[in-house]
Amino acid sequence: MARTFGEKSTTDEVLAGVDLAGRSVLITGVSAGLGVETARALAAHGASVVGTARDLEKAGQATQAVREAASAGGGSLELIELDLASLASVRKAADALVGQGRAFDIVIANAGVMAPPLGKTVDGFETQFGTNHLGHFLFVNRIAGLIRPGGRLVVLASAGHRFSDVNLEDPGFERTEYDRFPAYGRSKTANVLFAVEFDRRHRDRGIRAAAVHPGGIRTELGRHMDGDVMARFMELAKSIAAPGESLSTLKSIPEGAATTTWAAVVADADEIGGRYCEDCHVAEVKDGPGRSGVRSYALDPERAKALWARSEEMVGERF
Repeated sequence: MARTFGEKSTTDEVLAGVDLAGRSVLITGVSAGLGVETARALAAHGASVVGTARDLEKAGQATQAVREAASAGGGSLELIELDLASLASVRKAADALVGQGRAFDIVIANAGVMAPPLGKTVDGFETQFGTNHLGHFLFVNRIAGLIRPGGRLVVLASAGHRFSDVNLEDPGFERTEYDRFPAYGRSKTANVLFAVEFDRRHRDRGIRAAAVHPGGIRTELGRHMDGDVMARFMELAKSIAAPGESLSTLKSIPEGAATTTWAAVVADADEIGGRYCEDCHVAEVKDGPGRSGVRSYALDPERAKALWARSEEMVGERF
């Protein structure tokens, strides 16, 4: 009988009794928070983990516990440089992996930024859309051939997708006023739609993709959210919440990374393929008030195809 997990489950609980020896995992963003914990949990169960980071020195210091867990559990950790806000860096990292002929059972698109002031990536894209979506879109597609048949892609999204659908006509806020939280929402909706279309394109090879919401957690992701910015966030969160719904419930980092590890390793592939998951289960489609569930626009297959085509235009490559 399959075990049941939920909101308070941790990575260690989800992976209890699981042997990942011989499995290879790629995780973006292993210099802090959820990425480090995800890498630790998987390496502790024998997985060979390749972690990416923009700052390798910082990642090296942050992943000492990962190396210790890997040593004890038979896994391993290797770090490679990847700046998702630079398409040149993305191409360099992807080309190196392809050149080495590396193969992966699991790819986890974990890295991201949240609610910075208006800014641009190296290539001129709005920071959140460019980093959270376009960087991963290019990177994952360039290494898609390295994912073994039967493998999985897990893309970290957020309940923040409920703030906004994608805007394919003005993704960079060239014609509309920038608002950091709707911008975050656009990028997170894009993460879900990317998983939907990637799943459609690769499921014939047995490769399935899912988006996951880790939950509310205090990590470095919230480094831009002080003072008035946090007040604005709470105002928006309240506006989408159901009556009486708590806005203050936070998860620990091991609880936050649990849904990622569940979707990557434990969940039934057909159950999660092309879906949005939270609290270690497939989320309900919910367009009404509430912080849980997934907006229908984030799972719209035609919207997913349109975003894919627009993303190809923006990065200058077709997949």
